Amino acid sequence: MLGPIFDRERLTLPRRSRHYLTRALYLGALWILLLTIWQAVVGWDVPATLGDTARFGRLAFGFVSYVQLVLLFFFAALSAASTIAQEKDRRTFVLLLLTDLRNYEIVLGKLVGSLLQIGLLLAGTVPFLGLLILLGGIAPMQVVEASTILATTALTAGSLGGLIALWREKTFQSLALTVLLLVLYLCVVQALALVPAGMDLFHEGQTWVTAADVGDWQNTLNPLLALAQVLDPQEEYRGLRPAFRFGFAMIAMTLLINAWAMARLRAWNPRGDPIMQREGSGEEDDKKDRARAHAAPGAARKVWANPILWREIATRAYGRKPLLVKLAYFLVLGLICYFALSDISSFWAKNLLIPFVGTLSLLLVSAQAVTSITSERDLGALDLLLVTDLSPREFLFGKLLGILYNTKEYLLPPIALAGIYAFKGLLASPPTFGGNLEAFLAISVAILILFAFAIVLGLHVGLRNDNSRVSITSTLGTIFFLSVGTGVCMWLILINGRFEYQWLSFSGFIFAGVAGLWWVLSGDKPSPALTLASWFCPLAVFYSVTNLIIGRPGTDQTADPLYPFLVISGAFGFTLAAMLVPLLSEFDVAIGRTSAAGE
Repeated sequence: MLGPIFDRERLTLPRRSRHYLTRALYLGALWILLLTIWQAVVGWDVPATLGDTARFGRLAFGFVSYVQLVLLFFFAALSAASTIAQEKDRRTFVLLLLTDLRNYEIVLGKLVGSLLQIGLLLAGTVPFLGLLILLGGIAPMQVVEASTILATTALTAGSLGGLIALWREKTFQSLALTVLLLVLYLCVVQALALVPAGMDLFHEGQTWVTAADVGDWQNTLNPLLALAQVLDPQEEYRGLRPAFRFGFAMIAMTLLINAWAMARLRAWNPRGDPIMQREGSGEEDDKKDRARAHAAPGAARKVWANPILWREIATRAYGRKPLLVKLAYFLVLGLICYFALSDISSFWAKNLLIPFVGTLSLLLVSAQAVTSITSERDLGALDLLLVTDLSPREFLFGKLLGILYNTKEYLLPPIALAGIYAFKGLLASPPTFGGNLEAFLAISVAILILFAFAIVLGLHVGLRNDNSRVSITSTLGTIFFLSVGTGVCMWLILINGRFEYQWLSFSGFIFAGVAGLWWVLSGDKPSPALTLASWFCPLAVFYSVTNLIIGRPGTDQTADPLYPFLVISGAFGFTLAAMLVPLLSEFDVAIGRTSAAGE
């Protein structure tokens, strides 16, 4: 029914070895996560009672559901967007439009094919959640409702990612707008709480929409709130249960998004000016045409000494409307800061605002970095650049400076927020000027180092990987798991504050983080420096997290920010050197074009 595009993905996916490895690693990570929660909640010292197992089952069910929801929400959208964007970069998407495939076969085939791997992972976790029923604390209906929310969220997010990729012509714009619109959607749903107050203001006390109605709308449209209703069910519901209302709302939204994509498919694609050819009228016209064969149309433009840097800054290398992404970013940033800073003493504002904005900026910067290479590779321009007389320094520093110029708007907000917090005396206790200034400088330099790491990581992975989709997934996945994984570890430590009971499982998490980072950095071209960097970065993040938790920022027990800063700077600074030095000194060997032994 979905056409040959989906049939191809359905037939080829089980033949890939990484398909089975991914499922095994995913379920293994969930098992380690449950082991950690058991150690934190129950422990091994005394036999578990029925109350202990029920409490563990409810906590584990909620934690696993939330983790999966966050992963599905973002990665389903990015998977669908990157699949279509890669076809556009390779100029093969136009070939699909030339076939007799119908619009629905192209749109739905690409959507369902890109979500097939994610759907299989979700299908494998449903029995996993069902086994938790045996422990008590949750009912079978809660598993059904949570599975409904997870499946419909992934489907709608993937539809949005596919729509944006069909609309925009560049991979970076597709990925960046996908992430920003997902966050913007959550902000807009949260902003519905202002509707009753606004109606009361303009209609002089006559309110047709109550706070209870807005709460129902938010539970119907926000996956996080809908899942919270499942984990904490009410005795009575007005009408349909919230999970099923959310599911129907997401299905309706999915139908509208895909209908729009089908209607606009051939209006948006292909983009670009048509090639106009004029027949010559004689030999004289042929001579003029040959004379103009290598002449560029329009006024001549002076190319800089470094043509890579000139192309990154002075041309439309990343699409016709690059300001669209930046406007969306500042709109999302404004809404996030409005909700957080309206109550700056809240836990969200004091502890999570800067990390959340920093993570969002890191994802955008790393997406810009990796797509600056993958887009060149898919167009066939990278090989042409590598055979010119450009030196590795010109190529790399041209790319680095160009990425910094194009992403400068994403670098400043996290540092500006840190400055606001330092000015208000929230970074150090007691709130002295010297203490807040020291904390601000440490946080700012650490943020800059992390941004440099994200940029170089994108270039490093993009140059060493021939598969553009794997490069994008590896880069964004590293940044995402570095941020979300850190948050998960912090929450697990805070459950009962007894880290010694969780040492075994945390060792497993650290080892998994080291192995994953080693695979991303090294792959099939390992080096001793990259192996050491794979160990240093997870351990440095773990030390900084535990130091932050023990220090309790904003209280009299605030830890000295100098030591986490030194550890983070040393670990990620070494990783930067481990990635950059081979690219500058042995460029061809580093990207796999030749080998040192062959030379």
